Amino acid sequence: MAYTPRLKQEYKDKVVSALTEEFGYENVMQVPKLQKIVISQGVGAAVADKKLIDYAIDEMTKISGQKAVATISKKDVASFKLRKGMPIGAKVTLRGERMYEFLDRLVTSALPRVRDFNGIKATGFDGRGNYNLGITEQIIFPEINIDKVNRISGMDITFVTSAETDKEAKSLLTELGLPFQKN
Repeated sequence: MAYTPRLKQEYKDKVVSALTEEFGYENVMQVPKLQKIVISQGVGAAVADKKLIDYAIDEMTKISGQKAVATISKKDVASFKLRKGMPIGAKVTLRGERMYEFLDRLVTSALPRVRDFNGIKATGFDGRGNYNLGITEQIIFPEINIDKVNRISGMDITFVTSAETDKEAKSLLTELGLPFQKN
């Protein structure tokens, strides 16, 4: 039998029925689903030190379980000493089983390690059913060895869903286990 991530199975078993009950979908295909998770990190100091990009790519690869790629600047900015084509960040796009595995690790082991954590803000929705979450320290992930970190940096995590509205997307992400703050 093939391996299925815990959250993917939970989506099929519980989340679909809960969202159908809440929003009254007539067809199972109408139920919103998580399409991809994009983890990105801007490394502004990489203009001066090229090795910082390699460190960022290595850390994001460890966190996500998938090879990260460098992001390239699109234009010249003289005040930042930035040239077109220079690597200035790193990103990785997760889909399918790796996406569910990452979300499971984020919810169960990484977010509880945040200092003074009382939930994530519900203000990161974009109006089209996508959610953005900023993390201030990459050391909350258990895959990162704190002794080998040369620089503490943050990252952005974007959850892209097939939901039409923010309310549907928030319900989907709540059912998948994201701990939103209570107002």
